[in-house]
Amino acid sequence: MEPALNYARKGQERFREELVDFLRIPSISTLSEHKSDMQRAAAWVSAQLEGFGFDNVKIMPTKKHPVVYGEYLNAGEEAPTILFYGHYDVQPVDPIDEWKSDPFDPRMDGEDLYARGASDMKGQVVAHLKAIESMIKTDGLPVNIKYLVEGEEEIGSPSLDAFLEENKSLLGCDFCLNGDSGILTPETPSLTYSLRGLAYFEIYVYGAKSDLHSGLFGGAIDNPANVLASLIAGMKDDQGRIQLPDFYDHVRSISDAERALTHSMPDEWWLEQSGARAVFGEQGYSSSERAAARPTLDVNGFLTGFTGEGSKTVLPAKAMAKVSCRLVPDQTPESIEASMRAYLEENIPPTMTWELEMISECMPGMVETDSQLMVAAKNALKAVWDSDPVFVRQGGSVPVVGSIKSILGVDSLLLGFGLPDDNLHAPNEKFHLPNFYKGIETFIRFSYEFAH
Repeated sequence: MEPALNYARKGQERFREELVDFLRIPSISTLSEHKSDMQRAAAWVSAQLEGFGFDNVKIMPTKKHPVVYGEYLNAGEEAPTILFYGHYDVQPVDPIDEWKSDPFDPRMDGEDLYARGASDMKGQVVAHLKAIESMIKTDGLPVNIKYLVEGEEEIGSPSLDAFLEENKSLLGCDFCLNGDSGILTPETPSLTYSLRGLAYFEIYVYGAKSDLHSGLFGGAIDNPANVLASLIAGMKDDQGRIQLPDFYDHVRSISDAERALTHSMPDEWWLEQSGARAVFGEQGYSSSERAAARPTLDVNGFLTGFTGEGSKTVLPAKAMAKVSCRLVPDQTPESIEASMRAYLEENIPPTMTWELEMISECMPGMVETDSQLMVAAKNALKAVWDSDPVFVRQGGSVPVVGSIKSILGVDSLLLGFGLPDDNLHAPNEKFHLPNFYKGIETFIRFSYEFAH
């Protein structure tokens, strides 16, 4: 291991320059005018793998942007096989006038490297690539590695599930190492061991055949906007507890041991970050637990009637709400859809017709903190940072983690080195270069820890 670590330390300047080259490619997946740039970015990753001596390196087409695949299986059949997941696409740069420099002309400011995709997630991809290079060029890889680097993560990975289904045998592995992650502060390494899932609905309520004059028909014909507002109000009580039938039937409780282990932010932090006047939520839980370890139901959008300037006395014919539920182990999107449907069937008045559509879903995920994966990652982080990492439950959802679990049947370890203030998806995105270098060393140490 020491030769690989020394190689990585001596190569830091070159590694940074290669990251800068990668960041210069404007691989914006959502904009059709950047299709050729997407191909260039995929070719850049492919060339890296070929340069390390990977086998079966190929740029595999999908309905939109290609997936880069490669494998290095020289560690032998007894060694574990890791599937590394990453993405080479980036977000658009709008609003461009808020950037302090060209988003695709990387700029150093102190120890931070500014560019679109620096943290999300080209910096993470290159950190792992350089760890792989450091090991191959010295002691050799102690594990077998497969690479899956896609180009559609920033648009929801629409081709990924089909790709996983079609290539199950090719992608067979013991677990997935997902570099699309971060740590709490430059001095505080952390490990995300739990992610919430998602069930995202559109609810439609229909009344009259067309919009009506509220003066002529109001009071005689029911109003879909009023009905839907009442339905939504009834979905939670005053303490934030969700009222859908059977909603909490499969919620895994939080043990005292987990409470003691998990990092928690004080209420003041939540208020400072949000600008809200007070915290709110389910009784018996801290704000951090409500935001990461408990299920939620939130209205994300409401559309009905007249919303233009001035007044229009209209009784709308329909109303629509977008409602998302964040799920925790052991809930499933299907059970929450059944719960939502049962609530609507019970509470919608006979004056209305309705439709419910689930438009997005993903499973929650959890890796036990005492598993071989987490112990190896914890030891690697501690060795590099000289500090015990804290364990974190993340309130958001990472759909690829659920897809890999359901299709490939393996867990994912989230091991990345971005920071909360890296301005992901915003102007002036950055990557803290000390984290880049420490990330390379962490990946090296983790590989040896897990192999043994």
